[in-house]
Amino acid sequence: MISLDVATVLLQWATGGLLFLWVTTRRRLVGIGYGWLLRGTYGVLAAIALWAGLRFNPVPVREAATAGVLVATTLALVVSVVRRKAGVSGPQAVRALRRARVAVATGASGPAVGPDEADQAEAVPAGRPEFPPALDLVAPVLGLIGLVAAAVASDGPTALALLRTLVGAAFLGSVSDAMLLGHWYLVQPGLGRGPINELNRWLQVLWPFEVAALLLPTGMLSVLSGSIDDGYGGILGWFWVACAVTTIGLSVVTTAALRERAYSAVMAATGLLYLAILTAFGTDLVARLVLKS
Repeated sequence: MISLDVATVLLQWATGGLLFLWVTTRRRLVGIGYGWLLRGTYGVLAAIALWAGLRFNPVPVREAATAGVLVATTLALVVSVVRRKAGVSGPQAVRALRRARVAVATGASGPAVGPDEADQAEAVPAGRPEFPPALDLVAPVLGLIGLVAAAVASDGPTALALLRTLVGAAFLGSVSDAMLLGHWYLVQPGLGRGPINELNRWLQVLWPFEVAALLLPTGMLSVLSGSIDDGYGGILGWFWVACAVTTIGLSVVTTAALRERAYSAVMAATGLLYLAILTAFGTDLVARLVLKS
């Protein structure tokens, strides 16, 4: 069995979200404010997780790791704010490349500057180091330690608890970051679709592992067969099935939407991902409620 522990669920969400923040920021394409948004959001979730863990069902290692997540996230946020004037090299390089192409196409006068030279010249202002994306990895690594401790402390088979806890963290983090990144396109409309496509692909990769982990015995198959009473005549079991199927369906439709050239396609994809968050959480949390020890 697995249990529904608020502190663990919030730590899962924060850890997964911060992991996929690094997946995005490591490419240096998304504006620096996106990192501020996600670090602030997941930092608050980590703080609530710490409070809930200390207040209701303490697991010392988990709480220590959660505190580390909060500190590491805050430190990354502070460093990012301090180095904000350096900007992000990716968008600056893209703008430099576009200017170089326009200059070549229009035959503009002046010293010839090739795209590569323009990239190097304008990528980062001299003497101003960028925010190091590797710093975003510290918090999820600490969160991983806390999640392992929470899984070991839970009732039931440890291996199954570990699988469900860790896969669930990545699953919830990928869909949450994909939705938040979709909204960020309103702030950075020139951003290519690579980053949001990458997060959506991760959601699709993680979905079968999430569903399989929740089906393994004792799991949702027992609920669907009636071996475990969900208290509602089997309705919650079928609701779980609907959430799981709808989540992958929404992700596939999001992929199709992002193939459209119109900018409105990104907003449509964001709306689909917004719904996917609801169904993804339904997939994970309904199972925890039904299978709670």
